[in-house]
Amino acid sequence: MNLSERQREILFAIIEQYAELASPVGSVTLAKLFDVSSATIRAEMSKLESLGLIAQPHTSAGRIPTDAGYRFYVNSLVEESEQSEQSSEFEKSRLPMFTPKEYNRGTHVLEVRVTSQATAEAAIRGAVDSLVELTGNLGLGTIGNQLYLAGISRLLTQPEFVDLTRIQAVAKLLDNLEPWLREAAPGEPLNIFIGKENPIGKTSGVSLIISKFRSPFSDSSYIGVLGPTRQNYQKVMTLVRKAGEMLEETL
Repeated sequence: MNLSERQREILFAIIEQYAELASPVGSVTLAKLFDVSSATIRAEMSKLESLGLIAQPHTSAGRIPTDAGYRFYVNSLVEESEQSEQSSEFEKSRLPMFTPKEYNRGTHVLEVRVTSQATAEAAIRGAVDSLVELTGNLGLGTIGNQLYLAGISRLLTQPEFVDLTRIQAVAKLLDNLEPWLREAAPGEPLNIFIGKENPIGKTSGVSLIISKFRSPFSDSSYIGVLGPTRQNYQKVMTLVRKAGEMLEETL
């Protein structure tokens, strides 16, 4: 999908501000950010909306990202991180929502929780618990044929899950997650399923971010998080991938 540089920046700004504020982002806010008129921003927003990347939840409201908008954003982050890794500059790359200080703290927490454990099971549990603490999402990890979950209460305190229907959809996804992981066995080191892309619980409005790693239990062990589609993807993707790499190196 071809976007102008300004359209791309406006889309990313909407996604990042919505992740922080959990409320639709208006043209006045963006006009101040980009130092252009509100009319210019509205014109660009209209183009982004026609492409299905953002939506207006109700009349006179600002805009929020769609699943397609998040997918474009995530794909851009993946491409950027791959380019940074090739130049050995990943930690120094542009991290608008995840500063180097936060990155260093996150990797330190993971390292302490993983390397200080006496058993592989305890290390995986420690990594999952760390992801809950660092991301505020629900954490998950496979230990043999068991699925370890932590942080359900953290997930359900998010503003997206105030009605029973959404909670039931999340519960359905969790009920079917373990057998799906066993059967599907995603092949990439990092897999991101956004909103309706989720193979189960398509109406739950959540994103599943998982990393595959080799462990004493299986060559296809998984660790990751489940959170609302509105989240800091750059931070979460980085930490989940780091957790998988650290577990594989340690175990």
